[in-house]
Amino acid sequence: MIQQEIPYKIFLTEEELPKQWHNLRAFMKEKPAPFLNPVTKQPATRQELEQVFCKELVDQELNVTDKYIDIPQEIRDFYKMFRPTPVVRAYNLERALGTPAKIYYKFEGQNTSGSHKLNSAAAQVYYAKKQGLTSLTTETGAGQWGTALSMACAFYGLDLTVYMVKVSAQQKPHRKALIETYGGTVIPSPSDTTHVGRKILAENPGTGGSLGCAISEAVETATQTENCRYVLGSVLNHVALHQTIIGMETKAALDKYNIQPDIVIACAGGGSNLAGMISPFMGDRLEGKNNIQFIAVEPASCPTLTRGKFAYDFGDTGKMTPLMQMYTLGSGFMPSASHSGGLRYHGMSPIISKLYHDGYMEARSVEQTKVFEAAVTFARSEGTLPAPESSHAIRVAIDEALKCKETGEEKTILFALSGTGYFDMTAYSAYLDGTMGDFIPTEEDLQKGFASLPDV
Repeated sequence: MIQQEIPYKIFLTEEELPKQWHNLRAFMKEKPAPFLNPVTKQPATRQELEQVFCKELVDQELNVTDKYIDIPQEIRDFYKMFRPTPVVRAYNLERALGTPAKIYYKFEGQNTSGSHKLNSAAAQVYYAKKQGLTSLTTETGAGQWGTALSMACAFYGLDLTVYMVKVSAQQKPHRKALIETYGGTVIPSPSDTTHVGRKILAENPGTGGSLGCAISEAVETATQTENCRYVLGSVLNHVALHQTIIGMETKAALDKYNIQPDIVIACAGGGSNLAGMISPFMGDRLEGKNNIQFIAVEPASCPTLTRGKFAYDFGDTGKMTPLMQMYTLGSGFMPSASHSGGLRYHGMSPIISKLYHDGYMEARSVEQTKVFEAAVTFARSEGTLPAPESSHAIRVAIDEALKCKETGEEKTILFALSGTGYFDMTAYSAYLDGTMGDFIPTEEDLQKGFASLPDV
């Protein structure tokens, strides 16, 4: 019997479930730049944002002063159906790697949606219901967000239309069925149901779509439908805020055993999972209380942070959203049909972008085959099948653990396991039978996307 100082799984009790979200922007001395109206190039007003988003979500979006924001009891009650989630000590992975490093991960895949997305879906639908709305629209890439939102809409009794990136809808038909089980309507994007969808199809026949395309269609439908609003699953400040339940729980669980991570790692698509995981640790870093190394991991096929530009850009392909200052590949960038659908987004959270730009965190891009190599290693040692998106974090966690093996350093590594891979067996099959390839955009490919950047 192996003696362990730390249990395999560290749980909080239901009573210890955090009562507040962590507002990282209030800790930042230099705030992210404001959204701009794309026509006037002036800061977007509250009234303009409320035409698209729920009122209380706009309040949260613009809040840069309150370090902590209370979680309504109704949302905490919803959370209790699947939270708190465990922090797991990866003893088996450590042994498989032969590393002196201590590896922990926060596992968010224990609800039916299979990912962290339900944390924000529950909150956003609650506020929509409170406002008296009757329907919502959204986009989804790999399908986790669409699934989570359909679950929340079923609970609160709202109608939902989900524009799902076409290539993901083709690769993951069971995600579509799951969303429909909870009452959501799924439309592969780009589609012929919207003006912007028809325009994109005309300009790019045969395209597999992108999150930017799907966002455009969802926003158009929301603004043309009575008593309806658009909700987003990543990127925006209020989404990152809701996801800080991840980091708040993680920090509280580790504090029980006086554990301080040396490295915190998460995958990065739009940035909500990453921001949610690092928020309380980064807040302490900004106040000089730690010197943690933060690493964002993105696909080499969509290298927003590592090869993108820090500039104002649209959040969608159809150029309907406010302009956001962020790291971006250009709203016109069309990523390859990789299996990590949740990371195929041209832009990055303004919070993450600003922290990265100011040197508080680093970013790495990794090839798809190396990601799945890490995923298989993790599955065979830890017994959990990880989502392709989350496996980007696993790849770098393994890399850092192997560095410790070389140097003999006993670093403590923490990463976010944001979802499970049970709807991704087509991807795993492609890796295992050797048909999976890697795509890295050329400089010419990137320049095509940068050409779509607005003149600001």
